[in-house]
Amino acid sequence: MKTKATSSGKLLVIVLGPTAVGKTDFSIDLALRYGSPVISCDSRQIYKEMTIGTAVPSASQLAAVKHYFIHSHSVRDNYTAGKYEIEAVALMERLFAEGHDTLVMAGGSGFYIDAVCRGLDDFPPADPRLRAELSDRLRREGVESLRFDLRRLDPESYDSIDLANGQRIVRALEVCIMTGKKFSSFKTASVKKRGFEIKKIGLTRPRDILYDRINRRVLQMMDDGLVGEVKSLVSHRGLPALQTVGYREIFSYLDGDISLGRAVELIQRNTRHYAKRQMTWWGRDDDIEWTDLSEE
Repeated sequence: MKTKATSSGKLLVIVLGPTAVGKTDFSIDLALRYGSPVISCDSRQIYKEMTIGTAVPSASQLAAVKHYFIHSHSVRDNYTAGKYEIEAVALMERLFAEGHDTLVMAGGSGFYIDAVCRGLDDFPPADPRLRAELSDRLRREGVESLRFDLRRLDPESYDSIDLANGQRIVRALEVCIMTGKKFSSFKTASVKKRGFEIKKIGLTRPRDILYDRINRRVLQMMDDGLVGEVKSLVSHRGLPALQTVGYREIFSYLDGDISLGRAVELIQRNTRHYAKRQMTWWGRDDDIEWTDLSEE
C-alpha cells in the first residue's frame, strides 16, 4: 500500500479498525517507512496503570518506533476526548514543524479519532454535579440502567456508542439531560479545518478470524497476569477509566459474583461485541479506505 504526502506537504495517516485486528504491527511498519512516530489514539492505553488489559504494545514494539500517548496519563486524571484533541493536534503541529511530512496515528477509539478529524468543541462543558449523580448510578445500578435511558433519549448514540463503556454512556446522558438535545446531534457540527490532510486506512479480517484473535488475546492476557493487574487497581475501581471491558469482569470475579472461567468468557464475549460496535461506528464513514489483512 502506497501513501504519500499531499500538495500541502503535511499528511496524517490514521490506521483504525476493530480491537485485535492487527493495528499495532501495521502502524509500526507504516511509521518505519515514513520515518514517523506512532501517535496512539486509544482511550485506555494512555493510562499508565493499565497495561495487560488494554493490550499496550510490547516492549519490542515500543522500541521499534517512538510512540506517543502510551502510558502518558493516570487513571486519576479526568481525561476526555476533548483534551485528547487539544494535546494530539498540538503534538502533530509540533512534529510537522520539526520536519515530518507524514505522521502515523493508530487506534480503535472512534470518538477520539473523530475528535482529531472533526473537532469536539461544540460539546457543552461538563456539569460536575450531574456527572457525579450519573456516575453514582453507574456504580449502584450498573451500566444496564443507564443504557436504557440512553436508548430512550438518543437511539442514534445507543446504536453506535460502546455500550460496555460506562464513562461514554455517562457523558452521552449528561449532554442529553443538560441540553435537551441528542448527544449524537453535536457530532453533525461543521468540521474544523486542520493544517494537514487526513487519510484513513481501515483494517479488517473475516469475522471468524477476528473473533478467534480476540478470544486468544484474552487468554494471553490471563496468562500475562490480568487478575493481578486488576487487583492492584481495586482502590481505583470507581474511576471512569476502570469501567472497561476486561477490568469490570475481573472485579466481579474478585467480588465473588462469578467464577474466573465465567469472567474470561464474559471478557471474550464483551470484547467481540465491542469490535462489532467499532465497525458500526466506522461503517458510516465513506472516507475510510478498507484493507482486509487476511488477503495481504
